[in-house]
Amino acid sequence: MRRVLLLVALLAVLLSGCSTEEKKAEENLIVKTVFNEGSEIPRKYTCDGLNTNPSLHIGGLKSEVKSLAVIVDDPDAPSGVFTHWIAWNIPPVGEIPDEIPREGVVSAPVKMVQGVNDFGRLGYDGPCPPEGQKHRYFFRVYALDTTLDLNPGASREELENAMKGHVIQYGEIVGVYRR
Repeated sequence: MRRVLLLVALLAVLLSGCSTEEKKAEENLIVKTVFNEGSEIPRKYTCDGLNTNPSLHIGGLKSEVKSLAVIVDDPDAPSGVFTHWIAWNIPPVGEIPDEIPREGVVSAPVKMVQGVNDFGRLGYDGPCPPEGQKHRYFFRVYALDTTLDLNPGASREELENAMKGHVIQYGEIVGVYRR
């Protein structure tokens, strides 16, 4: 019996040393879109095309999810991380369609609230890296246990602060683009 208790105690110590990411690995969302992980983002979804958001397909949502939030950014921008889109209070749907209107409060094709990106505009603005440079673009989806009390046009910092303690699932897909 003593060995069993010692083994249980040792196991508890080992598990407590796991990173938060390892503990949450089972909670990850599946995020898919019109491009595969690490592949080229179609021109339509960039500043060289229609400059509209691609659809995001979300799988593995838990029943307790109350809303979704999206953050799209470019960590390779010359000025540092550059935010292309923030949106929140999206119902827990399996798809966020493409061509979301550039409005603070969107009622169709799916309800959401949008903030200001680093271009200084509401809604999505697609990849637009300097000529000749390939950049990575992270499309992150957060599943939350609440809806957020944020006004349209809020900043990324305000969104991230409001989400603290409410993220119960997370997933992302990364695409690249070069001009």
